[in-house]
Amino acid sequence: MFHTIIEYFRFITKASNQHGVHSPFVYNLVTQCFYKKTAADLWNSFLISKQLLDTKTIRKFTSLHSTSKTARISTKKAKLLIRLIAYFKPGNILEIETSMGLGTAAIQIGNKNSSIISLESCPQRGKIMHELFKKNNFNTIHIVHENWNKTLQKVLKNQQFDFIYFNKHQTKKETLQCFNSCLNAINNDAIWVFNDIYSTTEIQEAWLEIKNHPKVTVTVDVFFLGIIFFRKEQAKEHFKIRV
Repeated sequence: MFHTIIEYFRFITKASNQHGVHSPFVYNLVTQCFYKKTAADLWNSFLISKQLLDTKTIRKFTSLHSTSKTARISTKKAKLLIRLIAYFKPGNILEIETSMGLGTAAIQIGNKNSSIISLESCPQRGKIMHELFKKNNFNTIHIVHENWNKTLQKVLKNQQFDFIYFNKHQTKKETLQCFNSCLNAINNDAIWVFNDIYSTTEIQEAWLEIKNHPKVTVTVDVFFLGIIFFRKEQAKEHFKIRV
């Protein structure tokens, strides 16, 4: 926690708004997505889903079986995920770690026509989330409940994903391994989002290596999420944006 607080103050001193952005692609992203108000109907849908997903059963199970900070999701993060999906409208989506399903719900609500594969390392929690998603009428979410490092290669085989949400706190080694495994599934317009990139020193180091990867052209750091693009027509640039 102390590490995150220190890094947040460092982030604030370097971050800018749309006036510090000269890339038309990123400028439009900031002004038309980041700084746009979340549609009321989408946010209301998320709040209804949150009530159904945030049950005593899943909260108790998560607290007993996981130390992951990804179980909860802040209002700011949920709203940005909804807006990102609504803005880009990705069709094929991969989420690595379902957790309590709140990030999954935000993504599904952003584009109800998207098809989502969500990897959940705990089979018992995966089964619970499957039933809860059914109650929410989230019929295009497919949960694979087995550890991601056993299933990721199978899921990625002959697949391309428009959007990947890395919703798991891992070690630096695991994060980079996961990142490198997914590189075979990219297309030019792919969007990858990494959760809580300043959560630990290791995750922050992994984020820095990801930023510098030769296939990555544009990165947008909003502190609580790190967003990367692979657009070959873009010059390599890194942005820190206050949201």
